[in-house]
Amino acid sequence: MSRIETTDVVIIGAGPSGAIAAALLRQQGRRVLVLERETFPRFSIGESLLPQSMAYIEEAGLLQDVVEAGFQYKNGATFARGATETTFFDFREKWSAGWGTTYQVQRGAFDKVLADGAARTGAEFRYQQTVLAAEVEGEQPALTVKDNASGEQYRVEARFVLDASGFGRVLPRLLDLETPSSFPVRGALFTHIEDRTAPGSFDRNKIIITTHPQHEAVWYWTIPFSNGRCSQGVVAEPAFLAQYSGDDQTRLQTLVNEAPNLKALLADAVWDTPVRQITGYAANVKSLYGKHFALLGNAGEFLDPVFSSGVTIAMTSSSLAAKALGRMLDGETVDWEADYAVPLKRGVDAFRAFVTAWYDGRFQKLIYYKGKNEEIRRMIASILAGYAWDETNPCVRAPERWLAALDAAVSA
Repeated sequence: MSRIETTDVVIIGAGPSGAIAAALLRQQGRRVLVLERETFPRFSIGESLLPQSMAYIEEAGLLQDVVEAGFQYKNGATFARGATETTFFDFREKWSAGWGTTYQVQRGAFDKVLADGAARTGAEFRYQQTVLAAEVEGEQPALTVKDNASGEQYRVEARFVLDASGFGRVLPRLLDLETPSSFPVRGALFTHIEDRTAPGSFDRNKIIITTHPQHEAVWYWTIPFSNGRCSQGVVAEPAFLAQYSGDDQTRLQTLVNEAPNLKALLADAVWDTPVRQITGYAANVKSLYGKHFALLGNAGEFLDPVFSSGVTIAMTSSSLAAKALGRMLDGETVDWEADYAVPLKRGVDAFRAFVTAWYDGRFQKLIYYKGKNEEIRRMIASILAGYAWDETNPCVRAPERWLAALDAAVSA
């Protein structure tokens, strides 16, 4: 081991949860070191932000950075099924107070904007760093780190460790915290395309969620960017995807052409980026925290991409953890279960209820139902805008009861 370094907080991962946490901790005057395995910018999905996330970007002092970056404005979501069924939700017409607009972003650029902004506040960011081992049970938590460029290994001792490593799930792997998700295994095929859509052919200010015309558990995302490109993907169980032959691009294009609205919308699209595939992305852990660590965002739990909740959950976790950690580092006794895990899970569980109801058809039935009143529309718009922690909203306070009552009403 060539050297030993010390800091107040070491953060694993420089994505949105890591950058927001770093900026918030710098506001408290903490020394912060962020270790990132990749080099930014780098590709990532999770590109359609929810308005709730804007509050955390603003809280971290990074709002101007994001606003000035020129990302695609977003004010809602469009849902489509078959050739004729379409409905939309405007996030500005929601139940909850707070932001009603946000952005759709190419994550390579967005994550770099946040990381660079957090670095400007004084947090130290190091890229191409791999965490090899973690010691978190003693009095002095420490990480063994490898610099991928030089091959050098070194030790970082800190007062606390935050894992913001996303799908890398560094501490869950190293500390044997991973547990199976309750969700069925699903997979996604996705890419970026030059969409070449005619001006006015659709509302670029809204993500398009398309339900497969014959299979309601199969759905597509279409996320417009500000540069004439889109993120295009499809989500289904692996056995369904395995029915389609050819390379990944052929399979994705075949599936897109089975959705009438997407076939027409993307008829002139240029498929110029390799198609990627991910399977079994849902994840869970035994605990979101320990004596000297806490898990942020996807490092702790990832549900499903259907409502674009990942980044919002990640930023919520950063805000909650930074507050609890600040008090702890100031010498207060912090109950991480009550002050972090319980409030975070409250919103995650609300999202979980609606993800489950999407796949079993109840929430889709409600979304496409033509007779819902404006109050119910506003409640749904709040969930879709990310306000899963607002318990003034009946569909957040008791989601299963709310879904059951409305399902009975629309089925009558």
